[in-house]
Amino acid sequence: MTEDRPVDPEPNDDDLEFDYTLRPTSLDEMLGQDKVKEQLRIAIQAARQRGEAMDHVLLYGPPGLGKTTLSYVIAQELDVELIATSGPLLEKPGDLAGTLTNLGPRDVLFIDEVHRVNRVVEEYLYSAMEDFKIDIMIDQGPAARSVSIPLEPFTLIGATTRQGLLTSPMRARFGITGRLDYYSIEELAGIVERDARLLKFDIDGDGAREIARRARGTARIAKRWLRRARDYAQVEGDGMIDAEMVTLALKVQNVDEVGLDEIDVRLLTAIVEKFNGGPVGLTNLAAVIGEEAETIEEVYEPYLIKEGFLKRTPRGRQAMERAYHHLGLTPPAGVDQMDLL
Repeated sequence: MTEDRPVDPEPNDDDLEFDYTLRPTSLDEMLGQDKVKEQLRIAIQAARQRGEAMDHVLLYGPPGLGKTTLSYVIAQELDVELIATSGPLLEKPGDLAGTLTNLGPRDVLFIDEVHRVNRVVEEYLYSAMEDFKIDIMIDQGPAARSVSIPLEPFTLIGATTRQGLLTSPMRARFGITGRLDYYSIEELAGIVERDARLLKFDIDGDGAREIARRARGTARIAKRWLRRARDYAQVEGDGMIDAEMVTLALKVQNVDEVGLDEIDVRLLTAIVEKFNGGPVGLTNLAAVIGEEAETIEEVYEPYLIKEGFLKRTPRGRQAMERAYHHLGLTPPAGVDQMDLL
């Protein structure tokens, strides 16, 4: 059974309130994701100069990197309203029609988890994106008829962590596609310092960098660790967040110096000790650590693979040299190495 993890990049209620309070209002304010921002900057300026709706935008990448924040920034830069919804909420064509008819000229419709839009609803979305109209069936049987509802020109921004699950017709209707990548330590430290400054937290450069090192390349987790360090420094210290305070605060959260929590360590330990470092099949690994195979594949593995603790092979998962060192063990001869510089 999946536990609530402090390192989970999916938002909780506290994250959402914090994100809303500190959300940047312009591309210049938003740190990181420079390639995507430059692409959007040009599209936004061109749309404003022409007085037209901007091309539809698809933002994809791992959770917690700022897809929702970037959508709100786009709307701010375009000086239009944003209506937000999510794929699972659009269950019927009527749900989509109600949302679309509330849009004003050049407004932004943001659909989170766009890959989860009902396939029937998706068919109606095609004409809305291409022709700015939606055809709705009225009545049933012999009396059924199609009614075409004109829409104001709008921009659809779709966000997804699973781009591969989008249908080809849906992907083809986005004029702009941007992949959000993991943040560098320097970028995350800058985000932490900005948030601390806005919230009037006392933090030094070493403290911000220590948070960044443990944030798994994810802005949302960095912001979460800032709040936990603030609380710890307030209760156990003098309010100043330095590297020592961050270390102590995250020790309480069972998060180590590279951002791994106890479930990450349990997974690596199982591969090394019970399966001699692997390769081990996902089903067997899931049974040993008591998690679902899908959860391991989608939630736990990406960061472990990115950081060189683990690799996928045709025969299963295999621990790399860094995993042995992190667990305080000597890797056997022949274990794959990785340049960690």
